[in-house]
Formats: sequence, structure tokens, C-alpha cells
Amino acid sequence: MSDNGPVPGSGDAAVRAAASRASVTGARNLPQFDDLPIPADTANLRSGPSLHDACLALLPLVGVWRGEGEVVYPTIDGPYRYGQQITFAHDGRPFLYYEARSWLLDEKGAVIRQAARETGFWRPQADDTIEVLITHNTGIVELYYGKPRTQTSWEFGTDAVIRTATAKDVTAAQRLYGIVNNGDLAYVEERAMVGQPLQPHTSAHLQRYVG
Repeated sequence: MSDNGPVPGSGDAAVRAAASRASVTGARNLPQFDDLPIPADTANLRSGPSLHDACLALLPLVGVWRGEGEVVYPTIDGPYRYGQQITFAHDGRPFLYYEARSWLLDEKGAVIRQAARETGFWRPQADDTIEVLITHNTGIVELYYGKPRTQTSWEFGTDAVIRTATAKDVTAAQRLYGIVNNGDLAYVEERAMVGQPLQPHTSAHLQRYVG
């Protein structure tokens, strides 16, 4: 503690920052159909079904996140900026639903066009292993295995990559996600593709929008 109050980045500051965000994000959730005979997905822990105990190690991720990132690789002219929304939701069962939507940005932040889309499931297991299945709109399906590194970070590597006949040649990928800066979500991804070895490809910093 300083004479003027909590030091920036301290526990007290983090609690205040979370409370300030929640005053806006805590009232939001995914669009809902109210006539389903089963529980709807929720990205807000304040509403909907209770989070399954098996998913407690993933609890900090539940929500909708928005922000910007950068994509680089030896085979592209970049780096390029992109905007992104990531959703982690659940329906009370022992897995999280995952979706990511991206769009390319110009140097002024204006949208150029839509970019990558991913959907999948994060499946925590009793031994702390997390199985992550991700399908890309570009014809690639990836199976990752990983574990929590800490209570607020998770790391995965591919065990298998399946490609359609028209998909880019991707052979492996690794991802690291973490909660940073008093509650933001950041990640980095390394990727081996088109004859290149595993190396940095994308990274992003996102703020909570729902939850």
C-alpha cells in the first residue's frame, strides 16, 4: 500500500477493476431463444444453469471477450491487425462451448473484411487434462491436449490435425491463454504450416464484454 491508496495492479485494484467492469458486463448474456425445452447456453455465470464442477478450472474464461490482435508468419506480408470476439459458454454439462470470430483491420482500425472463424469444445477431464476440439472455417480440424498452468492460464498442443483436400497445409499448433491486466484475456498461438516450423502466428488482447 502507498500513502495514496492501493498500488496499481495490486489485489485491491484488481477487485475494484472487476467490480467496475461487472457493472456493465454483468447484465449481458448471449442472445436467447426462450422456447427451447433444454437449458440454453450461457456466457454469464450469474444466470442460466450452474457451471458443472468439472469446469471449475475454466471458470475465469466463461464470458464473451472482444479486442484486437496481430497475425504474423514468414509466408505473409504482415504483420496484420485483426479484431476478434471469443465466446466461452456452457449449458451445465462438463464442457465449455467455444467460438471465435475475427476480422481484418487497416492501420486506422477500420474493418477490411471478415477473417478466421473457429468453433469447438473444451472438455476438462478428471486428471486435469483438457481436451480441446476446434474446427476452422478453412477446412481444418484440430485436437489439442493440455492442462492449466496456473489458476488463470492454460496451455495446449495439437495431438492431431485433420485437413480437407482444399485446406492449407497445417501440421501442428500450440496455444497459451491467460487472464492478465486485472481481468483481460490474452493468448498467443504458434503454428507449423506450409512447410514452416512451429513459430508465432497470432496473439491478441481482449476485454470482457459479457459476464
